[in-house]
Amino acid sequence: ATEPGGLIEVKLANGGSVKGRTVILSTGARWRNVNVPGEQEYKNKGVAYCPHCDGPLFKGKRVAVIGGGNSGIEAAIDLAGVVEHVTVIEFADQLKADAVLVSKLKSLPNVVIHVNAQTTEITGADGKVNGLKFKDRATGEEHVVPVAGVFVQIGLVPNTEWLKGTVELSKFGEIVVDAKGQTNVPGVFAAGDCTTVPYKQIVIAAGDGAKAALSAFDYLIRQSAPAPAEAALAG
Repeated sequence: ATEPGGLIEVKLANGGSVKGRTVILSTGARWRNVNVPGEQEYKNKGVAYCPHCDGPLFKGKRVAVIGGGNSGIEAAIDLAGVVEHVTVIEFADQLKADAVLVSKLKSLPNVVIHVNAQTTEITGADGKVNGLKFKDRATGEEHVVPVAGVFVQIGLVPNTEWLKGTVELSKFGEIVVDAKGQTNVPGVFAAGDCTTVPYKQIVIAAGDGAKAALSAFDYLIRQSAPAPAEAALAG
């Protein structure tokens, strides 16, 4: 809650609240889960969400990528240069990624694409992933793909549900910020994966945090500066 010229109040789940002249929102985002048996059991044991982080762990192995949007296809392209083979699983009847990415993916010799495919289970043995099961949505036929890793690439969910009705959010729930990290509410800034800034990477979020802090500092200086009339009288 905010009041013109007053403090910004953040109410906490425990019933308390904190107030400040500025606020920086940096609540991050979480990976969207596919919610099938085996996903939670084998998380970090073959089930991964970041191809940049975990891709090298599967060098020379077979993996699957769930998701045919830009993030999924970009992940599949990147992984294809590291792993032995990539299987792409997309629920819709066609890949949703940009045409240039789809064209690049289809040019790679070690990639197989399954569309209209519903992932039903991630299987494992001895504490690690050994396969993925999917159902052909057109025929109902079930298939098993032997893989050592499954990369879930079906999007990020910003941790901003609690902000609805207070600051402007994009259609994806991201906090809308300008180049300085300012939201549409004076004195409220935001940084990191919860915002509309592209490329959800740690180095970018860290830089945006510094930028938001500098912007908040600049905002405070300007708020505390005397008005021109007051400055004239003081002179």
